[in-house]
Amino acid sequence: MKRHTRTHALLAPLLAALLAVATTGARAQSITDAAGDFLPTYTGPHNGDVDVLSAFAGYNPGTDTFSFSGTFAGAVGTTPGAFYVWGLDRGAGTERFVAGSPSVGQGVKFDAVVILRPNGTARVTTFLGSVGTGVEIGAGTAMIAANTISGSIAGSLLASTGFAKADYTWNLWPRTGTTNDTISDFAPDRTNAPIAAVPEPASYALMALGLTCVGVARRRVTRV
Repeated sequence: MKRHTRTHALLAPLLAALLAVATTGARAQSITDAAGDFLPTYTGPHNGDVDVLSAFAGYNPGTDTFSFSGTFAGAVGTTPGAFYVWGLDRGAGTERFVAGSPSVGQGVKFDAVVILRPNGTARVTTFLGSVGTGVEIGAGTAMIAANTISGSIAGSLLASTGFAKADYTWNLWPRTGTTNDTISDFAPDRTNAPIAAVPEPASYALMALGLTCVGVARRRVTRV
């Protein structure tokens, strides 16, 4: 019993530290957005599938792949014509919606967009100044699971304009058309979020070190 107590006393702080790392990593992976916070300029239907609850964008340098995911207050596909846009600032992003009518998107900078559609297709458009170049990607790129849409895009389609790919920033907006008044929500609001690492090398390295320490501690206690 005494040996078990000493083992627990040694391992508890290590396990707590590992849990903290895992929790922090999970929080860093996505952003949350308040339910029902439709833009006051939005003129489309206030359905759940155009109301962002959480969103994610990540980059895996090992595979040179970007991953995107958004979860909404209703089942994706409810609103006819709705689609989902991740704007990326690759280094030359600007507030492209501010000059439009109505003016929206203050703080949201991008020089590329990734569109995921409920029919499974996607589109990547990159901008050089005011000129956009688009690439359509076929069905099967976007995946739907109830209230969530997700997809992966090759990093070769999103070349840098100044930032390292791991330092891109992003924002998600659902929309029902091509004018500013068809944008229902920005996530996050009035700013961009940093791209997440997929996987997060620093977290995994720290967790591996912690697990090694746990093993060492177990062996030392066993010898006592």
